[in-house]
Amino acid sequence: MENINPSKILSNILKTLLPFAASGLILWWMYRDFNWQEMQHAISHEINWTWMWISMPFGILAQVLRAFRWRQALEPLDEKPRMHTCINAIFMSYASSLLLPRVGEVLRCGILKKFDNTTFTKAIGTVVTERIVDSILMLLLAAATVLLQVKVFSVFIDETGMSIDDYIGQFSNTGIFVTVACCIAVIALAILLARKWTWFSHTKNLFRNIADGILSLRKLKNVPLYVIYSVSIWIAYFLHFYLTFFSFDSTSSLSITAAMVAFVVGSFAVLVPTPNGAGPWHFAVKTILILYGIGAQQAVMFVLVVHTLQTLLVLLLGIYAMFALTLTHPACQQVESQT
Repeated sequence: MENINPSKILSNILKTLLPFAASGLILWWMYRDFNWQEMQHAISHEINWTWMWISMPFGILAQVLRAFRWRQALEPLDEKPRMHTCINAIFMSYASSLLLPRVGEVLRCGILKKFDNTTFTKAIGTVVTERIVDSILMLLLAAATVLLQVKVFSVFIDETGMSIDDYIGQFSNTGIFVTVACCIAVIALAILLARKWTWFSHTKNLFRNIADGILSLRKLKNVPLYVIYSVSIWIAYFLHFYLTFFSFDSTSSLSITAAMVAFVVGSFAVLVPTPNGAGPWHFAVKTILILYGIGAQQAVMFVLVVHTLQTLLVLLLGIYAMFALTLTHPACQQVESQT
């Protein structure tokens, strides 16, 4: 019987509960004085639901485009998963991250391995490449938005107490040297141990597969198409967010530039490992809306309604994908057995 490691169990429990605790604490602090009666009235009489429903297909489109791009990146690696499997894997990855942040990236690679026998480590490599590409695009969008709205970002930094200079100033030259030295020592130790382990040959293959996945862009047959997919994903994300502005009287008059600022700040806020960015996203977007003159009550109402509905969409797509994969996999096995 395998020994149970209490420390490992405790670690896994904490990894699961802490994101929810952090999210819940932020949400409680934001909504502790919220007028819920006004919220009920707004849902019934003030919100223009037409624009809200119009925004939803763009949320689906963004995930579908991710699947198209992912499949294209896998083709140069002699991996050809079915398109519907890629789409459902993306749906499942987003939905699973609602329960355990960041687990979706691993899960979707596992789904391709299970249903279409795609090499797991190669798939992981392409996911790393995706994140690099998305980060570059996000930074370019952020830079353009900051240049357009320098004053707003300056006020946001002052209001939230964030200052890069303050953080950097906390490190002395000695502290920086020690940090770098420790990182180098850890890497050197890992390499030394890896060379001594008997399964190092398997580890080399694993690293090679991941590296092939990361470098898959070099062998793309249609680089412009990959770029179009990447840009279109973020356009769809933005429209998914921006169109909701027209659902509320308070935000319908804001400019598209204001929406871009809120979108960029919110996109960085979801990097905090909470379920779908709940908490940090609410706080960041609410703060931006207030800086643009939206009342606190209206700003809090906006982020609550929009985030709740967008999270519900992610959950529904995940449920759909779960049933779709369950129904299609047995059929595929039957076809394979007949051939």
